[in-house]
Amino acid sequence: MENIKTRVAKEKSHITAIRQKLHKIPEKGFLEKKTARFVEEYLREIPEIEVSTDIAQTGIIGLLKGNKPGKTLLIRADMDGLPIHEQTGLSFTSTHENMMHACGHDGHMAMALVTASILAGMRDRFSGNIKFMFQPAEEGPGGAKPMIEAGILENPQVDYSVACHLWPGAPAGNLAIKSGVLMAAGSSFTIEITGKGGHGAMPHLCVDAIDTAVQVANGLQRVVNQKINPLSPSVITIGSLHGGSAPNIISEKASLTGTIRTFNKTIWRDYPKIFEQIISGVCDSMGASYTFDHTQGYPPLENDPDMVEIMKRCMEKVVAKDRIVEPESTMGAEDMAFVLERTKGCYFFVGSGFEGCAPLHNAEFRYDESVLLTGVESFVRFALDLLN
Repeated sequence: MENIKTRVAKEKSHITAIRQKLHKIPEKGFLEKKTARFVEEYLREIPEIEVSTDIAQTGIIGLLKGNKPGKTLLIRADMDGLPIHEQTGLSFTSTHENMMHACGHDGHMAMALVTASILAGMRDRFSGNIKFMFQPAEEGPGGAKPMIEAGILENPQVDYSVACHLWPGAPAGNLAIKSGVLMAAGSSFTIEITGKGGHGAMPHLCVDAIDTAVQVANGLQRVVNQKINPLSPSVITIGSLHGGSAPNIISEKASLTGTIRTFNKTIWRDYPKIFEQIISGVCDSMGASYTFDHTQGYPPLENDPDMVEIMKRCMEKVVAKDRIVEPESTMGAEDMAFVLERTKGCYFFVGSGFEGCAPLHNAEFRYDESVLLTGVESFVRFALDLLN
């Protein structure tokens, strides 16, 4: 039988072409029409794969059956881009105005598609099934949960799952994985404050919505210091504060938006109640009213220790042992967490960093496509080891 490393290496030009084609057509979450069409057409060219489309709007599942019955592994890739005007100068830059694959989702899809091609030719080497999940809207509001609600973890039931992310925080050629919580839970919130507007020279006749909003913002920033166990890291960010229309008018309206991140699932669920107490107290003291809209986002992403050990053994056949590192947990959030809540699985980072490289979600983010084969080989070896 052909050596796996040799087989994967043959895909270098192929995976580069796929990534570059996808890079040109980034689309917002749940609007990935061209992207989904590309993925569907690619999968339908593989006769061994059964394709299901239009799941949670644009989601796709490709089902590959092995040589005999057994467990089912899900390999997941995300499809959406970001509303960023690309400034990489690449020859295959985005053709969609103010949209860019600035988080590596083009590479994630390319890795999953090439993995599907390779494993389709190795059906005699594993039992059970492999589902390839291409999900919309990872950047928000999240496509994994509605795909799960649509039944993608059933028929056949998914036992195991795996996904990866290109990671400029690790050098190209490295693979990074750890047991336990790797990524944070995330939520977002919007607060609308209503006071009483009036003349800037007569504040005693008004209720200043901007002043109230500032005090609310300060109060929320103290939550981490005063309300949260210091052994449970958390982040509260006020991302925007808007109000007012002129220098001599006390504003009647002000609004704040922000995000919450924590590794602790209990704290994540308690935050709305804590926030409500602070917002209510400040607004009552100022004579203002408010509305508070909290959107519970993704839970913490937690890796199963057994799956991590299997993946580490596979990675040792992909790269030198000293290139397999344990990353720091990140306050970034990821809706693969919903899949990992319901299956035994793991999530890992494929190093894509180089000197002077831009971070994720940056208009200059780019990477060398050669790192994608590292992810492909990790997927292929993990699938074969797990389903044998």
